[in-house]
Amino acid sequence: MAGKLPFIIGLGAGYVLGTRAGRAQYERIKASVAKIADQPFVRDKVSAASTRASSFVREQGKAVTDKVADAVKERLFGASTSGQAPASAPAVTVDDAEVRPVK
Repeated sequence: MAGKLPFIIGLGAGYVLGTRAGRAQYERIKASVAKIADQPFVRDKVSAASTRASSFVREQGKAVTDKVADAVKERLFGASTSGQAPASAPAVTVDDAEVRPVK
């Protein structure tokens, strides 16, 4: 939370100052930001951060998927699923249709 507080304060200050400055000042700020964003140094940093984020998501995606699947199985079938479903997993009846866990 401590890292978010300065961001939230800055966001609020920017909003207040932006609404008082008007559309012309907004357009000048937007043009300045676009000039800064076009600088090679900034583009390199943004590209590097994007690459790191993409690789992190690819690495952690399977772990997150497995955790979500385990949580859903536990919620549906009421048993802890660390690997495979138990051989005697109970069937769940939903609107006259019997649902059994996949083995």
